[in-house]
Amino acid sequence: MQNTKNTNKYFIWMIIAMLLWGFSWTAGKIAAEHSNAEVAAFWRYAISFISIIPIVWYMKIPLKTDRVGFLYMLAAGALTSLFNYLFFAGLSHGEAGYGGTMVTSLAPILTYMLSMAIFGTKVSTTQIVALCLGILGALILLRVPFEGFAFLNMQSSYFLGCALVWSLVTIISQKAAKRTNLMFYTFVVFGITALINMLFALAHHPFDFASYDNTFWFTIIFIGVLPGTFSTALYFISAGKIGAHRTGVFMFIVPVGAIASSWLVFGEKLAFSTIMGCILAFVAVMLFNMKKSSKVL
Repeated sequence: MQNTKNTNKYFIWMIIAMLLWGFSWTAGKIAAEHSNAEVAAFWRYAISFISIIPIVWYMKIPLKTDRVGFLYMLAAGALTSLFNYLFFAGLSHGEAGYGGTMVTSLAPILTYMLSMAIFGTKVSTTQIVALCLGILGALILLRVPFEGFAFLNMQSSYFLGCALVWSLVTIISQKAAKRTNLMFYTFVVFGITALINMLFALAHHPFDFASYDNTFWFTIIFIGVLPGTFSTALYFISAGKIGAHRTGVFMFIVPVGAIASSWLVFGEKLAFSTIMGCILAFVAVMLFNMKKSSKVL
């Protein structure tokens, strides 16, 4: 009973974290408009890396792993830096709500499929229903029943890349969980990501602070601390605790924050299909995480 209560409390915090992640899409678009993809990508994770240091110190996190664990960190850091660049590059060309919807709708599906292919993850009948609802919700969010595959264009290619890259990062975090403390893993991944993104940002003079206005610094600090340090750390930890395929489904919640905030800030239209897609996404999350004895297929 106690374990169930702890799990429910953890799921509530995950929902809050994912909503903050949704807000980061709108804040990211603002930051990209006031700088460029390379500089915004660097500062996002540089701030996340700095802000997680006191947390690691306060919690007395053991700073150790084995060789394989470190290789996982390197791979995750490299992939996260790629995701980070694609995130801001996509927002420079497309809408925040659209990008947040596309990435977070496709990434859980890709993560789940990869988990089945790589780990041979078994699924129950309820989970299959939940996955189907999630796929249906994603299709409605992307307006495929109404516009076909119009979302497959040059601009959205950045967001499609984000979805694939993040599903791989989620898989790696699950593997790394067996070899190191997940907070230490997150700390190192943040550092590697910031370092790689810095190498590509140097040509744009990221340390010329006066070149960027207060709007940029406010939004990039917000992204780095809340959706960055808080939400991403919790995401990595949950991937190791409850499995990458289950954690990935929580990303269906992110479009709610992305769509709501982009509507408020940029006036991006909220279609009825978007509302229906988000409702299906919530139902998918609830069903997928229900503790129910059902036959495993």
